[in-house]
Amino acid sequence: MSAAARPTRHALVYGALAGATAIALICVTLSVDIAGHSMWLGYLVMLAALSLLFVGVKRYRDVECGGVIRFGPAFALGLAITVVAAIAYAAGWELYVALTGYDFMADYSRSTLDDMRANGAAPAAIAAQAAELSALSAQMRNPLLRIPMIMAEILPVGLVVALVSAALLRNPGFLPAHGPRGGN
Repeated sequence: MSAAARPTRHALVYGALAGATAIALICVTLSVDIAGHSMWLGYLVMLAALSLLFVGVKRYRDVECGGVIRFGPAFALGLAITVVAAIAYAAGWELYVALTGYDFMADYSRSTLDDMRANGAAPAAIAAQAAELSALSAQMRNPLLRIPMIMAEILPVGLVVALVSAALLRNPGFLPAHGPRGGN
């Protein structure tokens, strides 16, 4: 296998695994109504799934690069894994919506407006927010706008994980690979 194909293979494998893991966990939380679809829970799930990015870069460093990788190549591989994960996540989300008919915007709008009412927001503010949410809901019906918005949910998390992974893994002494006898 060529040297150029190795990072591509790692990006495809670990990105697909991370994206599939993220969407699977999010679908489970939606199906069982865990924590009322908390935004923080969603990002925590994405962070957990994107830990596969760290695993992919580490495996590439240890297996393909002899235990040494510079920050730039590690970060580039992390970004590639993130992009693949975002594509897999968006595809999984589209499949989930197609199979279940789930209307995220309806749930989000209802929850947002209910929170505003519960916190004593002025009727004019509630009406303005309802109009804004209605416009956003109309935009979300267009897949050319919806899919990039879905991808934009996971991309910033992946960017942070890629930066941290590259910073940590550029040090060959950080979680070094062990040979068959357990030593370096």
